[in-house]
Amino acid sequence: MGATRRMFPRTAGRRLTAAAGLALAIAAALFAFGRIHTPDFASSLFGRRGDDANVLKAQLGTGLLGLALYQLTLALWMYQRLPGAGAAPRPVHPAHRIGGAVLFALSLPIAYHCITAYGVQTSSARVALHSLAGCFFYGAFAAKVLLVRSRHLPGWALPLAGGTLVTLIVTLWSSGALWQFTQP
Repeated sequence: MGATRRMFPRTAGRRLTAAAGLALAIAAALFAFGRIHTPDFASSLFGRRGDDANVLKAQLGTGLLGLALYQLTLALWMYQRLPGAGAAPRPVHPAHRIGGAVLFALSLPIAYHCITAYGVQTSSARVALHSLAGCFFYGAFAAKVLLVRSRHLPGWALPLAGGTLVTLIVTLWSSGALWQFTQP
């Protein structure tokens, strides 16, 4: 029994290290690709080019923000941290999983257009923040998927991974979509 108890923290530590390493490796790979890739400013997103493509990305990004808030609400409910809501009914768990898959799928065309049309740029603080948050988003998503299937993790691990994803989506939205919507 004593050996079993000692094994769980070691396994959890390895899983946390693997998740962090995976997140950093994906973020670094996307950053490297975005820096060496020659931007194609004329690329389209669902047939839209230029500012029309950016407006569409802003609209899709707003949908992502809404889905992220939906995911956050469901997660808080599942872990009984949603004030006054009580225990989450069974359908909340698959709804959270489906919502995450939809969020990921919706993010792909936006990210593809961003990285092919613009790459990773550091021309201003806003653009650099947006580029870096986009790279880290996919690393954080991969880490969360790895952690969500793990057993015997510290209680803070999964909320940190999910909270990081929500924070990155808010950062991406405010440095991209909000900026697009507020331009004259």
